[in-house]
Amino acid sequence: MSVVIKKVETNRELKKFVWFGINMYKDCKYAAPPLMMDDYMNLSKGNNPALEFCETVYFLAYKDNKIVGRIAGIIQPVANETWNHNNARFGWVDFIDDNEVSEALFKAVSDWAKSKGMDHLHGPLGFTDFDNEGALVEGYDKMGTLATIYNHPYYIEHYERLGFVKEVDWKEYLVTVPEIFPEKFFKFSEIVKQKYNLRPVKLKSKKTVVKLYAKKIFDLLNEAYEVLFGFTKLNEAQIYFYIKLYFSFFRLDTVVLVVNDKDDLIALGIAMPSFTKALQKAKGSLFPFGWWYMLRALQKNDLLDLYLMAVHPDYQNKGVNSILFAEMMVNAAKNGYKLAETNPELETNIKMSSQWSSFEHVNHKRRRVFIKPI
Repeated sequence: MSVVIKKVETNRELKKFVWFGINMYKDCKYAAPPLMMDDYMNLSKGNNPALEFCETVYFLAYKDNKIVGRIAGIIQPVANETWNHNNARFGWVDFIDDNEVSEALFKAVSDWAKSKGMDHLHGPLGFTDFDNEGALVEGYDKMGTLATIYNHPYYIEHYERLGFVKEVDWKEYLVTVPEIFPEKFFKFSEIVKQKYNLRPVKLKSKKTVVKLYAKKIFDLLNEAYEVLFGFTKLNEAQIYFYIKLYFSFFRLDTVVLVVNDKDDLIALGIAMPSFTKALQKAKGSLFPFGWWYMLRALQKNDLLDLYLMAVHPDYQNKGVNSILFAEMMVNAAKNGYKLAETNPELETNIKMSSQWSSFEHVNHKRRRVFIKPI
C-alpha cells in the first residue's frame, strides 16, 4: 500500500503525532524520550507563545493504516528577519527506514513551505534554540539527553539521498568531574572576582531563583547568544513559557549565578542531574510512576548535564568562566557526580570548546542541521 500523508488538525491527532516520536524509541537504550505533556504543550497553540507568530504545519505518514512517520514544518519570521533569509524549518521528524515514507513526508513539508514563499528548508530545528535541534550524526551508541535529539543512523542516509547538505554542526563533550579541583583554578577565580567586583550569588531556595533571577537569566541568554547560529531573541511571553517549562527540575547546587557590584547578572551556569534513564523508564508519562523516576534522578545521580553557560558580552574573555567552574565542579564532586555531559556547542565556537581543555574530556557526539533549496 502506498504512503498516505495526513495533516494534523485535531488535538487527538496531535497527541498521536507526539506519541509516535516517543514510541519510536521506547526500547532504545540510548534515547531520552520526552514527556508527552511537554512536547504536546510545546506544539499546541494557546500554550507555546511562539505559535502566536510562527506558522506551523504537522504531518503524519500512514502505511497499511499504521503511522510510520511524522514531520513538523515551521516558518520562524523572527529568525528569517534576524538572519536575512527566507527559510522554512523542519523538526519533530521521525520515520521508519522506508524511502517512500521519508520522500512523502519531506515532499509534503516542502510543498507547504513553497506555498508560503520560502526558498530553503533546513533542520531539524524547533521554534527557538531552546527546543531540541540538530540530527545526531556521530555517537549513536552514547546516551542521549533531555535537551537533544536522538535518531537512528539511517535518518542521515535519507536526508542526504533527498538532497540535504550540511549547514552547521555541533559537538558534545563528556567531561570527567575532578575529585580534587586544582588550586590554581581557585586562585585565578579569586583574582577575577576582585578585579571586576564579581561574586557568585548565594542561592537559598528555588522560589528565590525563579522570582529574582529567572527573567534575568533569559535576558542574559538573549544578549550572550545573539551572535550564534540561528539564534533569535525571546519575547517576554516566550521567556515565561520556558521558565514554566524548564524551571521545575533543578537543584540549587547545580546552578551558579554571578553578579557584579550593581547586582547585574553577568554570568550563569545551569546544570541538572541526567534524566535520561528516568525518561526511559517513564516512557513518555509522569503517571503512574514517571514522577517517581524523575524525582529519584534528582536525588541520586552520578551524571550531570551541563545545560547552559553564558557570560555577558562585556565580560567575555576576562576569565569569568573560572568562577563558574570553581563553584559548579566543586559542588558536583561533593555530591557524587563523576561525569558531566555538555550541551551541544557549535563547532565554530572555539571560545566555548577550549574551556574543556583544563579537564579530562572526550568529544563523543556530533549533530547537524541540514539544508536544501526547495
